[in-house]
Amino acid sequence: MRLLAGLRKLVRWMSLALLALLVATPLAQIVMRGVFNVPMAGAEELARYFLIAMTFLAASYVTEQGGQIRMEEFQGLLPPRARWFLQLAIEAAGVAMFGVLCVAGVITILKNLTNQTATLEMPFWLFMGPLAVGALLLVVETLATLVHTWRRKRPEDKHTVLS
Repeated sequence: MRLLAGLRKLVRWMSLALLALLVATPLAQIVMRGVFNVPMAGAEELARYFLIAMTFLAASYVTEQGGQIRMEEFQGLLPPRARWFLQLAIEAAGVAMFGVLCVAGVITILKNLTNQTATLEMPFWLFMGPLAVGALLLVVETLATLVHTWRRKRPEDKHTVLS
């Protein structure tokens, strides 16, 4: 469990760093172009990479924090036992879907090892890596949620992070 807690902390800090880089890259491009009249080559591609990496890597943290869309209003209409089974089915489907996404990402990376991005000439494995790693992290978090729901023997209460 300490390993999972450490992994969650690492993902959280990496996500914050990627968010900062996502904001800083276009800002630097604006300053370089507007003030110094020297555009940064590849700034758009780099910002796109930071967005993709942040989205996939932070998704597991969002899942762990309960921030994913749950359609809790619909679940609230069901009796507790049916709601528990529905939650188990949703988590199991999530594990399967994210597992397929991870495998597809790895296969795509392996088939394109010699390719690179157009402007920055970034290796394709580095560009697509956050997809595979993020999907794997989603499998871990969704599986942890599934095990937690199974052990509780009752449905999760409504716990949205939105107010």
